Amino acid sequence: MSGVSAVRAMSGNDLTAVLAGARLLPVLTVPSVVTAGPLADALAAGGARCAEVTFRTPGAEQALKAMAAHGGLTVGAGTVLTAEQAERAVAAGARFLVSPGFDAEVIDRGRELGVPVVPGIATATELMRALKAGLDTVKLFPAEPLGGTRMLRALAAPFPQARFVPTGGIGPDLMPGYLSHPAVLAVGGSWMVTSGHLERGEYAEIRRLTAEAVERSRS
Repeated sequence: MSGVSAVRAMSGNDLTAVLAGARLLPVLTVPSVVTAGPLADALAAGGARCAEVTFRTPGAEQALKAMAAHGGLTVGAGTVLTAEQAERAVAAGARFLVSPGFDAEVIDRGRELGVPVVPGIATATELMRALKAGLDTVKLFPAEPLGGTRMLRALAAPFPQARFVPTGGIGPDLMPGYLSHPAVLAVGGSWMVTSGHLERGEYAEIRRLTAEAVERSRS
């Protein structure tokens, strides 16, 4: 847990403000720490304000650490499945944690570390569990396979206190439909940063796609 104390605590309200201000959450699978610095530069230059680095690769921890040190982005960890991963993510500099599902141990550990957790939900029952746990911001995942904006509207209607970050299968053409709903804080997506972009070092293209997405998120 070395380094955890160096991370400035972020409250749930802080995260809500960041996401609501950003409207766009780039979801990143970073294969190597070598790409992390140039990637952070490209995202920030494109107007991104935050990013989620998924714990899906062996180098995810070091990539997250490098991107968190950039200073121009609020960086969190995604695909956090265990309390142990939550500890490692926060030690690497994660300001928030995102999980694909609801896990009480991850949520409890995040709270102990002073870092907000955004759990994934796919049903009304899971959303009720999140709300009962004192969380009002959740990740609707996988958004498009679940039914897209129709599912979003169906869940938001009986739970007006809930705020959503839909992620999964969303591209630039679908993003505006989600963002038009008042319960949506931001949309998570990976189309701005694909594995091909990173393999070929296409940081200018990443910057261009990010700038386009940021512009569309504000329209």
